[in-house]
Amino acid sequence: MSRSYEGFTAEERAAMKEHAAEQRKAARAGSRAEKAAEAARDVLAKIAAMRDSDRVLAERVHAIVTTTAPELEPKLWYGMPCYALGGKNVVYFRAAEKFKSRYATLGFEDRANLDDGGMWATSFALVEITPEVENRIAQLVKQAVS
Repeated sequence: MSRSYEGFTAEERAAMKEHAAEQRKAARAGSRAEKAAEAARDVLAKIAAMRDSDRVLAERVHAIVTTTAPELEPKLWYGMPCYALGGKNVVYFRAAEKFKSRYATLGFEDRANLDDGGMWATSFALVEITPEVENRIAQLVKQAVS
């Protein structure tokens, strides 16, 4: 059975457009501190615009990440809250609504120091933040930047 490629979904195209806009914005003139402050404001605005269930999760993830690893710089990445170290993405939050998923995702890029033998997880389904989940996120973020 042969399946034909039908191209990117509307959500994927929207994410790519957001990424292009983020790149253009980052390329504008301004000091590093000004750009970092603007990027942090953009992340908070993106979180505030999320639907309630995603917004509650994203607010907690943002608080945990920025408290646990203040050296990570918030920024947007394909329209998602992301946290980078030295310009390299380390951890991100993807809202369930972004790609019409049944759960939000907490993900880590290859810069994250999560290596554990021959195989390890790089993303986690996130449906609620309990004290146990909050502790696990903090542990993962701390390990990721170690």
